[in-house]
Amino acid sequence: MRQQPFRYLVNGGVATVVHFLVLTFNLKVLLWESAGLSNIVAAICGTIVSFLGNRYYVFHSSTEPLFKQIYRFVFVYVAIAMGHGLILYIWSDVYRYNYIFGFMLATVFQVTCSYLGNKLMVFKA
Repeated sequence: MRQQPFRYLVNGGVATVVHFLVLTFNLKVLLWESAGLSNIVAAICGTIVSFLGNRYYVFHSSTEPLFKQIYRFVFVYVAIAMGHGLILYIWSDVYRYNYIFGFMLATVFQVTCSYLGNKLMVFKA
């Protein structure tokens, strides 16, 4: 139980690496012209890795059925993505503060909410 936050960060790091590698593969090897489309496909791959890592590595004591977890996971991640975007919009577009710092704040929000959402809603013990 004490290792969950560490395992969560490791899993997030692995998912991020997968996301970046798929993005790069799509652009450099498959020669896709659209970085946006490449990133969407890469994000889906990274999210799948994140889900599997959370289910089997981070929150492995959860006994919830797979499809319930998938449904909740998608719901949590869509809500967090919207929150991340809203924070960045308010910070950078409304108040005209530096977007980099706003992105960092939104990412802290994202990581915190993602961990808590996964722990308390998606992969309940």
